[in-house]
Amino acid sequence: MFKNPKIGPRTLVWAEKELVDKSAYEFSEAEAMLKTAEDLAGPYVWGQYDLLVLPPSFPYGGMENPCLTFVTPTLLAGDRSLSNVIAHEISHSWTGNLVTNKTWEHFWLNEGHTVYLERRIGGRLFGEQFRHFQALGGWRELQNSINTLGDKNPVTNLVINLDEVDPDVAYSSVPYEKGFALLFYLEQLLGGPDVFIGFLKAYVQTFAYKSIVTEDWKKFLYSYFKDKVDILDKVDWNSWFHAPGMPPVKPTYDTTLSNACIALSQRWIQAKESDLGSFSSADLKEMSSHQLIEFLALLLLEEPLPLSHVQRMQEVYNFNAINNSEIRFRWLRLCIRSKWEAAIPLALKMATDQGRMKFTRPLFRDLYGFDKSRDLAVKTFLEHRASMHPVTSMLVGKDLKQDQ
Repeated sequence: MFKNPKIGPRTLVWAEKELVDKSAYEFSEAEAMLKTAEDLAGPYVWGQYDLLVLPPSFPYGGMENPCLTFVTPTLLAGDRSLSNVIAHEISHSWTGNLVTNKTWEHFWLNEGHTVYLERRIGGRLFGEQFRHFQALGGWRELQNSINTLGDKNPVTNLVINLDEVDPDVAYSSVPYEKGFALLFYLEQLLGGPDVFIGFLKAYVQTFAYKSIVTEDWKKFLYSYFKDKVDILDKVDWNSWFHAPGMPPVKPTYDTTLSNACIALSQRWIQAKESDLGSFSSADLKEMSSHQLIEFLALLLLEEPLPLSHVQRMQEVYNFNAINNSEIRFRWLRLCIRSKWEAAIPLALKMATDQGRMKFTRPLFRDLYGFDKSRDLAVKTFLEHRASMHPVTSMLVGKDLKQDQ
């Protein structure tokens, strides 16, 4: 039974009745985000903008169907801290739905621009430091993906070759975050956010209702910035588009909001057994949900912490009690990577209670990589396979060497 409260002049939320109130609260910023996006990218042409909360097996964070965004219930954190996914899907109303990649090789045109616009919306609503904080988090997400995929892997190219390759198998955060990094780098090169948003708006107007490839985008960039061709010619286009691994240049980031996350993660990385008593719940007192996610993400880029460290972390921070999916996911990965056996049932539960691939695949991969949980991970997957979305079950099957 679906219910649909109105949360804005053009927005209804559709959800099962048990989730309706939570969803209406969580997504109440939709109209503010739509107005901001219109200011940045031009008029919203689709009329209605509704949200449909799907069952937990839905494999993505969101899906930008025109007029009706599909979202995962894992966004229901209770504090609107995961609403950037809504800003992302709203942004697709311009970049993706109005201007579309012609083939999946050029998927970055959809996703890189959409992440850029999503973060511009966040910057308008929550401040420029927040935009930079999210951007730096994205750079770390890209590092994480490239660590997993391998820095020589051709699927880490921005423009990829999909001959004989299933786009679902090639899917990763690369088109999102490498694409964003290119646009953020160009913004800094070409005169800053106000100048670059002029380009984005003109790009949307020029290619509205069309499907394009990277070359069309690049030609338009050169014609729009015809007075800055000398600057554009210095960009290493070949490496950005056609080389695997991390981008050739790292943009500049304001680290104000990241500094606390970096400092705390470094304390844990450098701590000896005798230092563990120096940590307390007060460490997190000033930190937002976004900063907790970033703190854990930083630890995941390092060698696994000693088991005693993650056990102490649970004692002082009680991360097991947190239901925010992005925090819980990173915390459980940290525990499994440190070989904490008590975390195995919690990680298996999260991997199967919901089916968002961003969470389910890495959790299953980490459980498979830990000798104490490998057999149980395979057994649990085979038991749950029939109730998983077909794309999720196909990809987890490959990860666990169970593909048929």
